[in-house]
Amino acid sequence: MVTSINLSFEEMWDKIIACDRTYDGLFFTAVKTTKIYCRPSCRSRKPKKINVEFYLDQSEVEARGYRPCKRCQPEVEESPHVELVRNVITFLVNHYKQRLTLKDIADGVGISPFYLERLFKQETTETPRTYLEKIRIDKAAHLLRHTTMTNLEICYEVGFQSTSNFYKVFKKITHSSPSAYRKECQNGVV
Repeated sequence: MVTSINLSFEEMWDKIIACDRTYDGLFFTAVKTTKIYCRPSCRSRKPKKINVEFYLDQSEVEARGYRPCKRCQPEVEESPHVELVRNVITFLVNHYKQRLTLKDIADGVGISPFYLERLFKQETTETPRTYLEKIRIDKAAHLLRHTTMTNLEICYEVGFQSTSNFYKVFKKITHSSPSAYRKECQNGVV
């Protein structure tokens, strides 16, 4: 069973600024000044970066004296399958660099591949493969913004096995090539 997620403070900060629902339930944002904690996708006004702490476990954040946000209600689970979907997403985030098959993912969370694909698509409207591609592209975009790694280095760093697939998926998700994306970031467009 997966119990932690490998994201840096900066990556988690990027997720809350973008109100990224992908990471809901994987970590919680706690604001020291208000003593309130939220989901990454919360649409409330964003706190100052210096006042933010991140927690991976809801019971831990509550034990530290934080109360749930009334707007995003991080303490409420939407579906009985949320925990399983959260485990699949955590597995994908933690293993995105590896060559993964549906069977690898299913084995990682302890269910059959058929059940995994059906349940995951029902809960997220995506397949585990497309979700994994989004995580990889998210990581690639982060590296393009914050490093000087080449596109080729980033392609392999985030788990793609071929550059052509990397470029195709990157363009499909971001509507630009990796080079154009980096240039837009440097010019302050993205």
